[in-house]
Amino acid sequence: MLPIAFTMQLKPGNEAEYKRRHDEIWPELAAALREAGISDYAIFLDHRTGTLFAVQKRTDRHTADQLPDLPVVQRWWAYMADLMETNPDHSPITAPLKPVFYLP
Repeated sequence: MLPIAFTMQLKPGNEAEYKRRHDEIWPELAAALREAGISDYAIFLDHRTGTLFAVQKRTDRHTADQLPDLPVVQRWWAYMADLMETNPDHSPITAPLKPVFYLP
């Protein structure tokens, strides 16, 4: 399993709605993530800055790079676009994080 971490940016005042929408994640989206080889996916919020920190594990043969082509992912991005900073295609603006320490 490959651990992947990245940040995203929540727009001010949207903390509760962001959590609510993720608490009700669409089953077809969750299934697409799992089918792509993603597991142990968690998102944390820094309330002071609105920074979202995401971490997930990917199998060695993951297909996460193909997720943006799926209609369910595109619909989710459009659904979430009013709450966070996004690219023109509504995908979240992300910044990858480099691992610097790991304690197994």
